[in-house]
Amino acid sequence: MLDRRLNAFRPDLADIALRGKVDAERFVTPEPAMVIRPVVALRPKPDRATGIDTELLLGEEVRVFERAEGWAWVQAVDDGYIGYLPEDALGSVVAPTHIVTVQRTFVYSGADLRFPTRTALSMGSRLTISGEAETRGTRYLLLADGGALVAHHLRPVSDPPAPDYVSVAGLFLETPYLWGGKSGFGIDCSGLVQLAMRLAGHAAPRDSDMQASGLGMPIERKDLRRGDLVFWKGHVAIMEDEMTMIHANGHTMTVARETLEAAIERIGWLYGTPTGYRRPVAET
Repeated sequence: MLDRRLNAFRPDLADIALRGKVDAERFVTPEPAMVIRPVVALRPKPDRATGIDTELLLGEEVRVFERAEGWAWVQAVDDGYIGYLPEDALGSVVAPTHIVTVQRTFVYSGADLRFPTRTALSMGSRLTISGEAETRGTRYLLLADGGALVAHHLRPVSDPPAPDYVSVAGLFLETPYLWGGKSGFGIDCSGLVQLAMRLAGHAAPRDSDMQASGLGMPIERKDLRRGDLVFWKGHVAIMEDEMTMIHANGHTMTVARETLEAAIERIGWLYGTPTGYRRPVAET
């Protein structure tokens, strides 16, 4: 059985790449598009009352299989996730020049922190910068529509990624927990792993079961060190060192730090003991 989260198929429509693997009335070649909203929910059904599976950020590319009744059925290019999002959240693909590297930042109406803000963006958002300006010693990067962002909140996409994904994850401490969230406004356990690793130049699957089965290599608990992952049924945490971990969790409803021993004791009565340990990034 193909995973519906990663394969676009319905009885009436399917991805052309799945011809011969699934039955469908019609097979289509997807069209490219890009997310043009700060954060957009990706849902398993075209229904706003349906819970979200994940989120896509400004500048993320998707493949579009269908546009109907205000919804688009898409696959995220970065991690392959399938779902529905509002059609008006999509625009033409434009090559990004910069990526947001802080937890959250503002887009101002001009190059001055005293100007009104237009919106806020999450870490991981991708933008196309067309110019720069300086006001009272602060450097700003400019968008084609006149919007401005503080320059040191972004880096060129061509620059080296962050050297340590655990430090990136630590920037999210106290961020509210959000089921399916993948942004600096709200995030879940596997979203934290994926987004932090992406900023450090490493690809990661979206959901914790995907990460537990195929991200990096399995290790023993006695070998845990900074950057390793601990898995429970439906949950993942990042080891900050041999004893302490960071995770987005429904207990504190935030991204929080706690010891592994305390977490094992607290989680055990409801979800049992850890199901596995993995080292997501190979030693160099």
